[in-house]
Amino acid sequence: MARSKKSRQALVSIVVPVYNEADNIASCLNGIADAMNGIPHEVLVVYDFDEDTTLPVVKAMGDKAGSARLVKNTIGRGAANALKTGFASALGDVIVTTMADLSDPPDVIPVMAEKIRKGAAVVSGSRYMSGGSQSGGPLFKRTLSRIAGESLYYVAGLGTHDATTNFRAYSGSFIKGVTIESGQGFQIALELTVKAHLAGLVVDEVPSSWTDRSAGQSRFKLFKWLPGYLKWYLKAMAGSFASRYR
Repeated sequence: MARSKKSRQALVSIVVPVYNEADNIASCLNGIADAMNGIPHEVLVVYDFDEDTTLPVVKAMGDKAGSARLVKNTIGRGAANALKTGFASALGDVIVTTMADLSDPPDVIPVMAEKIRKGAAVVSGSRYMSGGSQSGGPLFKRTLSRIAGESLYYVAGLGTHDATTNFRAYSGSFIKGVTIESGQGFQIALELTVKAHLAGLVVDEVPSSWTDRSAGQSRFKLFKWLPGYLKWYLKAMAGSFASRYR
């Protein structure tokens, strides 16, 4: 990942990777603007290619797009590189990743940011802790995600019940200092959470609801990305056992 040399500001940088989200992006940006009213923030809408249907909608919104700016991913197409681009472009001391498909509730973002500023390196918007919920989505994917999250919490001691969600807040200083290895998909969230945990940094969570998209097409490729998730799952488990039996 290209390291940003920018000094961090007291700002919440919200990274939104997009892929043809014309049907959702206006509602997404409006929801973020409402949730972040009065809180200094920026929204980075990260896209891969100039023909993406998201772009004309954002441009047509004009001032209604609020603090949103379009950022082109020039590293290489795909979710992982879009997130890396967003991280490198973010100016804030808090960086939040969320989806444009309206699956994540933006009103949770200020609570996540507050926990980061109180000392956490990573904060999950958690579906699986008390008060969290999940609606819709493929049963197999939901089951795997929950098993992974619960086992990492109870066995590996990870500070969140929801290790796989992309709805995350990160400390800007943590992101600046970490090397991201994941090259595809959204397993970056799990990688960063595991790395923070193994480094002895604080991993926390807040309850969040997740609702499956009602418009547009998901980019999630479970079986293609599963080996990457498994890699970081096993690293967390191995690290836990190693520290336990030293």
